Amino acid sequence: MEFLQTINLTLGNFIFFCAVILLASFVRGFSGFGFSASSISLLSFILPPIEIVPIILLLEVIASFFMVPSIWNKINWKFVLYLLFGVAIGTPAGVKLLSILEPKIMHLVISITVMTFAILLLKGYKNKRLNHNLSKFFVGTIAGAVNGFGTLAGLPIALYFLIIAVEPAVIRASIAALFFFTDSYALILTYLNGVLEISFLFRTLPLIFLVPVGVFLGTKLFKGSSNENYKKYVLYFLIIVSIFGLLKSLI
Repeated sequence: MEFLQTINLTLGNFIFFCAVILLASFVRGFSGFGFSASSISLLSFILPPIEIVPIILLLEVIASFFMVPSIWNKINWKFVLYLLFGVAIGTPAGVKLLSILEPKIMHLVISITVMTFAILLLKGYKNKRLNHNLSKFFVGTIAGAVNGFGTLAGLPIALYFLIIAVEPAVIRASIAALFFFTDSYALILTYLNGVLEISFLFRTLPLIFLVPVGVFLGTKLFKGSSNENYKKYVLYFLIIVSIFGLLKSLI
């Protein structure tokens, strides 16, 4: 019970926290993205986004690390590099928003962002002509901004990859590799902006052991799924999660 007092959570909320992280890790292992979107939308029921984001950033880095063996030979490093340039520009603006906006407004913005990108991804629009370096930089900048305030970089990047018709295995691998760098960068910025608190470390420690379990199970499912199922399962799940988050922010 002393531990629960240290992290300032009830037993019920702590169990809910663990269940959400395990589920989000599974989604991440399966799709390469969606960890943050599902985590922050659900965890916002018990904590304000400003307390959730640093935890999710660290767990995203850990999830990427555990995915390395299954993704290394599928990473498109050229994509990753140009996207990183944009992310470096956009992330500070997003972190600044996180530090100044009210929790309820942040929850509303995050829920709408998740739902919007998920619906766009389901539409299946494709345009291979957008596969050039300027587009990658622009998408990276947008991704950096939404990553700073809500750890949601995967959504605009996944949308871009699907629009230019990249195969799912490359999407999954490249996004996971990108997250390792972008979330490490955003985590440093949250520290410099005074967002981190000591309870962040204590809340994160027990969750670290759940991430590889979820990633392993998600990776196993991905290997046995079709390309169509890859997109459909994750996006419907994110839409449902964002609807719950939207309702909570409006009540």
